[in-house]
Amino acid sequence: MSDIQTKVNARRFQKEDAEEVRKLIVRNFLEVNSKDYGMKAMQKLADNYGVDKVLQIASYAHMYVFELGDKIVGIGAISSFWGSETESILLTIFVLPEFHKCGIGTAIIQTLEQDELYIRANRIEIPASVTATEFYRKFGYDYKNGIKELDNEHHYRLEKYKKIG
Repeated sequence: MSDIQTKVNARRFQKEDAEEVRKLIVRNFLEVNSKDYGMKAMQKLADNYGVDKVLQIASYAHMYVFELGDKIVGIGAISSFWGSETESILLTIFVLPEFHKCGIGTAIIQTLEQDELYIRANRIEIPASVTATEFYRKFGYDYKNGIKELDNEHHYRLEKYKKIG
């Protein structure tokens, strides 16, 4: 566990966090994901990723922020998969670029895997960016149905099966 990881505090998202969370996500699009998807595509995504989008996700998902002091350095969410009681989906997992490889992403996954929506599910899906796929695979998520292919949103669909509880 890194020194930074031990200092990060996880808490549930609050409406007042939306602008800071939006900026964190947009920075990832432009500084990180653009390497795999191109700047033009990521700029278009960033331009359409407003506070309203963050609040929309928070309205149906259990969203967590990860703080170092009073700065949000990570974000992650889990939701029921299309209303299912036995399937969930991990969403909106991002870490400030300057804090990549410091253990915050691991803390996000560990927190989401302690959430009630994870615990009750026997299957968890992640729409993984090309950038993040190998990170998620370290936690036991693998290509959905064993097929490595990009979906229409240019994500790899990863999944993990587990026993409920």
